[in-house]
Amino acid sequence: MRGWVKIFSYTEPRQNIIDYQPWYLKKEQDADWVPVQLAEGRQQGKGVVARLQNCDDRDQAYNLMGSEIAIRRDQLPATEPGEYYWNELQGLQVVTVDGESLGTVDHLLSTGANDVLVVKGERERLIPFLTGPVVIEVDLERGEIQVDWDKDF
Repeated sequence: MRGWVKIFSYTEPRQNIIDYQPWYLKKEQDADWVPVQLAEGRQQGKGVVARLQNCDDRDQAYNLMGSEIAIRRDQLPATEPGEYYWNELQGLQVVTVDGESLGTVDHLLSTGANDVLVVKGERERLIPFLTGPVVIEVDLERGEIQVDWDKDF
């Protein structure tokens, strides 16, 4: 209604997405990212709703359905030592403390208790992202995560 759209956000908490300006939208896989300004947004129930500038009616809002939302990396707050954004971990090589390669981080899952690395190599492994007992070291410059993990798990 009146240009408002329901959005899904990966920010924690979800309503933090409304704190970023501008957003970049892409409707189709090969399309360019288009910068847009957020006019207003708020949490509504468990979700988030927003209205973009120059999006004032139902038809304009309907045309945005299925669009991806992105922001620039430099819009994100700096991380503390030992904290990482998920996209920084994706693509890193995962090796055991014994030097055996387990594969690369394909993506991460949030389980509520802790995040989980989905590592794809000769097979897929789910490795809890627990700094200390499991994740020994993350070296972004080397592109590697060292884990204390049995390769047979």
